[in-house]
Amino acid sequence: MKAYVMHNIGETGFVEKEPPEPGPDDAVVRPTKGLVCTSDVHTVHGAIGERDDITLGHEAVGVVEEVGSDVSVFEPGDRVAVGAITPEWGSLAAQDGHPSQSNQALGGWQFANVRDGVFAERFHVNEADANMAHIPDTVADEAAVYVADMMSTGFSAAERAAIPVGGTVAVFAQGPVGLMATKGAVLQGAGQVIAVESVERRQELAQQYGADEIVDYTETDVVEAIADLTDGEGVDAAIEALGANETFKHCVEVTKPGGVVSNVGYHGEGEYVEIPRAEWGVGMAETDIVTSLCPGGRLRLRRLLRLLERDRVDPTPMTTHEFDFEDVDEAFHLMDTKAEGIIKPLIDFS
Repeated sequence: MKAYVMHNIGETGFVEKEPPEPGPDDAVVRPTKGLVCTSDVHTVHGAIGERDDITLGHEAVGVVEEVGSDVSVFEPGDRVAVGAITPEWGSLAAQDGHPSQSNQALGGWQFANVRDGVFAERFHVNEADANMAHIPDTVADEAAVYVADMMSTGFSAAERAAIPVGGTVAVFAQGPVGLMATKGAVLQGAGQVIAVESVERRQELAQQYGADEIVDYTETDVVEAIADLTDGEGVDAAIEALGANETFKHCVEVTKPGGVVSNVGYHGEGEYVEIPRAEWGVGMAETDIVTSLCPGGRLRLRRLLRLLERDRVDPTPMTTHEFDFEDVDEAFHLMDTKAEGIIKPLIDFS
């Protein structure tokens, strides 16, 4: 079968691989739609080290081709969504309530990290009954594919932020994860959502997903602007959805004492992330700093798919480009350069 791989740092391309075979608890899926993530680009640039012809990609939906002997929930022909994070649910981390961290830090992140990802004509899913969900008949693949990562990750940022009903939240960066964090904050009952973004199209989408105010960091001092918008109090919660030292510092600076900084940004560069000492109350401001990695699992996927089925959210406006699987390298290039106003590229495997 054809697979799109990372040969080594900075080098990608298509190769021929043997199709995967399922173990007793596993499944093999034929992808129909996929999405390229900025974290895929980080991987190619070496953020997690050398990889040798590992198949890239972690966001896909498709049709079940084959299941193992112990799989009971799914059968060939089922339309399924697969989580970007596919934990080993029997791990000690999972038993301790942190399945995304199975066996080691970020251990639930397997696709294109420790084993082949989804950008191939077939891909393997471990613990299929726990890591896949049926797609409702009324939900198109183009929408369902967003539950794999963007919706789950963005919403988790809002969930972990413990936003009070009617509370205030600032979401730093309105890429796909930030946009879903903005929508997630609205679904959580936030009374004021402030989106920090400079790109006009992303500002428009932030408003479409429920942002009440937009702060453009290229035109104003972000910390001062958010202070003005909150009558000098600061926000109950700040969400970092970029993965940059500067935005993380701003999150701490705009969060009121006793508030929450929720980080889902991928910090792929530098040795440290700085915490502003004074604004952190010299360590005693009772500000919680929490993190999350895209929650996975069938229950999570089912809940997200229900939001699509009930028209609570429509992620498809984030799709700015579409490519055939044969042209996935062009999608990677655009996600790397952020050219042509790209937000999220959809990959068609048909």
